[in-house]
Amino acid sequence: MGVIVYSHEAAAGHATPEGHPEQVARHAVVIGALEGLALDRRVAEPCSDEEVLRCHPPSYLAGLREGAPVEGVRMLDADTWQSPGSLEAALRAVGGACAAVDAVLAGEARAAFVAMRPPGHHAERETAMGFCLFGTVAIAAKRALDHHGLTRVAVLDFDVHHGNGTQDLLWNEARAFFVSSHQMPLYPGSGAASESGAHGQVLNIPLPEGSDGALARREWAHALEAVAAHRPELVLISAGFDAHGSDPLAGLDWDEEDFALLTRDICDMAARCGAPVVSCLEGGYDLPALGRSVRAHVKTLMEATG
Repeated sequence: MGVIVYSHEAAAGHATPEGHPEQVARHAVVIGALEGLALDRRVAEPCSDEEVLRCHPPSYLAGLREGAPVEGVRMLDADTWQSPGSLEAALRAVGGACAAVDAVLAGEARAAFVAMRPPGHHAERETAMGFCLFGTVAIAAKRALDHHGLTRVAVLDFDVHHGNGTQDLLWNEARAFFVSSHQMPLYPGSGAASESGAHGQVLNIPLPEGSDGALARREWAHALEAVAAHRPELVLISAGFDAHGSDPLAGLDWDEEDFALLTRDICDMAARCGAPVVSCLEGGYDLPALGRSVRAHVKTLMEATG
């Protein structure tokens, strides 16, 4: 069946100030990295307001709409900016993730990758932060649970920064098992192992600065056994590639092969549970490393689920 990839050129319409690491060029690099692969390429359509409201209040969405600049950019927090094209890009990122959930649950593919920006895993219920506007993966999880009637999903986040937004949005959601590996200490400062969710369904894996992918995979091996015990019907991935040793925003020492091996481990666990996989792009700010890592990740999705 192959892997479905959702994308849209509107991802390049989310502008950030010059020198910002979450730059427009990331989208072209990611799309370029997928050239030559036999993928089912689909358009990421904007989601409805209803999808955003699964995780965010109407006042938050209205504030982004009403405050959208006609030109230039406006600061939402010290790291997060909104340009005239940001809202469309973010709505298409959520739309792509929701469409990916629909497609894999309909049996159209065993895996999908959403190649959109801005990222989403730092956005909390009423707070844009860490380059993120909407909790894209959390919203996709809620669609799977509330629209499709699933009873168990897993959200697995290997971005180098803790997925505080996803954790916030799913903290009280007993049906969603959330795992995040991340460098600690590092922005945003959350993600201690003691943070376990309202129902014990959150598992954080803090990793020391300078540690490599081999250590991370050993930690993930234990985590994936816990995920398998949850018996997820769908596995969602927050695929950040900023744990790469070349990334300028952090200090872990992974390489693209580590991302491929971890992706394989996740897919193997999902297959044992009979669960399809939806992966959404998060971080990754060294452009060459991002391209190589995304290609390794998607090629592994193809090999593991083909």
